[in-house]
Amino acid sequence: MSIVGIISKMAAAPTSPVTYALPIGNAQIPLNLYLGKVLRLRFTYNIYCIACQQKIKKSYQNGYCFPCTQKLAQCDFCILKPERCHYHLGTCREPAWGDAHCMIPHWVYLANASGLKVGITRKTQVPTRWIDQGATAAMGLFEVPTRLMSGLVEVILAKTFSDKTNWRKMLQGKAESIDLFTVGERIKPQILSQFDSVQLIENPQICQFDYPVIAYPQKVAALSFDKTPLIEGTLLGIKGQYLIFENGVLNIRKFTGYEIEAGF
Repeated sequence: MSIVGIISKMAAAPTSPVTYALPIGNAQIPLNLYLGKVLRLRFTYNIYCIACQQKIKKSYQNGYCFPCTQKLAQCDFCILKPERCHYHLGTCREPAWGDAHCMIPHWVYLANASGLKVGITRKTQVPTRWIDQGATAAMGLFEVPTRLMSGLVEVILAKTFSDKTNWRKMLQGKAESIDLFTVGERIKPQILSQFDSVQLIENPQICQFDYPVIAYPQKVAALSFDKTPLIEGTLLGIKGQYLIFENGVLNIRKFTGYEIEAGF
């Protein structure tokens, strides 16, 4: 069986193990069923912008054409650095988009993917955000009214804790256990004393995640459609937004907008 279509980031359901589906065009491929089997992915050399759908030669910021990166709010610098949100200055590229995505409740959280990290996400993205990062455990700490506020809190915590995931380490196996609750209790007084609009998440629950992996790679090598149009091999696992093959790992999210022929 083969399917041709544009791919986007994998959908994931928080089951045990996590259930993954790969969107290809209008189809959803249930990847867990293909663990231990040969998966063939061939790049057709066609790339499309995920915003305007125009055919492009090169994608930017995981799926956009260059003009869209310059005009869309979702491609602005404040998406990577939310503490620099400028909505309140009246200079948001798309105020309606900002209303729907930034001026809504966000969570500040602790996670363990490649080690302890602090992060932020829209409340509606819990627990999807944690799974996309390959976290084995995560816990919400604070709820804030806007993306800007979540970024300001994260900046303070990032002085003590990492705010990034080491993707290579994350793909080499399960992270060592960390007592997120104890770390969170230590953090709370520092943040609550500095921000009036920060609310504690009542009765925070530590979410545990198990991923469908037969074997983790000893050495993590990144696969790329730009360098190797045909990626083929036994699917050994899925974690975060990565497919794990015996000869390397493929970041599906990085190639959003690429047209792929998938063979099973």
